Amino acid sequence: MTTPSHPSSGTYFVQDPQSEEEFQRVSEQDRLVTASMGGVLAEQENAGKFLRVLDVACGVGGWAIEAARTYPGMSLVGIDSNSLMIASAQEQAQAQQVSERVEFRVMDALRVLDFPDRSFDLVNLRFALSFIRTWEWIRLMSDWARLLRPGGVIRLTEEEVIHQSNSPASMQFCSMLECALFRSGHLFSQVSDGLTSHLAPLLSQQGFQQVQTRAYALHYQAGTPEGQAYAQNGKHVFRTLRPFIQKWGCQSKDYEAIQQQASEEMARSDFSATWHLLTVWGSKPR
Repeated sequence: MTTPSHPSSGTYFVQDPQSEEEFQRVSEQDRLVTASMGGVLAEQENAGKFLRVLDVACGVGGWAIEAARTYPGMSLVGIDSNSLMIASAQEQAQAQQVSERVEFRVMDALRVLDFPDRSFDLVNLRFALSFIRTWEWIRLMSDWARLLRPGGVIRLTEEEVIHQSNSPASMQFCSMLECALFRSGHLFSQVSDGLTSHLAPLLSQQGFQQVQTRAYALHYQAGTPEGQAYAQNGKHVFRTLRPFIQKWGCQSKDYEAIQQQASEEMARSDFSATWHLLTVWGSKPR
């Protein structure tokens, strides 16, 4: 990724990905999701077989660093177009004493990746909904397949857009975001699983074998550290995604009132939410 702001030419759904608030949001989300899913590769029965791993759109590098800490035999490369996040990831790898096995590079995830064929055992990607459009998936999967050794695995983790919660205002926000993601080409259809339901068929169409899925329902409750982190992340999302929602004509006229109401509802002692994720993976034919 040369040095533009975030995955490629303006497709990222945050207007200013170099901002401190976006940096904080991504860092919080990274930690929250990995912990809630039970680890970096919770659904993989023999994760130790992945000796060389590529983490695409790695952000602040939390997933790659945690993978290196969990699996001592694994070496990883993380790529992202956001040079500030890559610099932070490199610092964190040094601090966590895994820099000998984890490297981070500024590279555009939407372009042909600058690695030799058959370089990796695993290509990992989370939350590509934020920057990949529907018509780009086939081309990108083809390039990731090129990078995999025979028998190597592509692993994709994506979210359903609608987070079920007892906060009506938060649900309204999710509906606005769903509208904007569809109009901007990030969803195949304007429904909550407008991306996740398409991933397994896409992998199969590209020739991947043993395509499997695992659904995650991540529950967050007020009064717990996870619930507090979820609510804090939600506040950041309301602010950082507003320009994107507005750009695509999906913003409610009373957005500020909805934002304030959501903040109050998420602070209630009975607040709860469920975030649905889907991990899809498949193997390159031997």
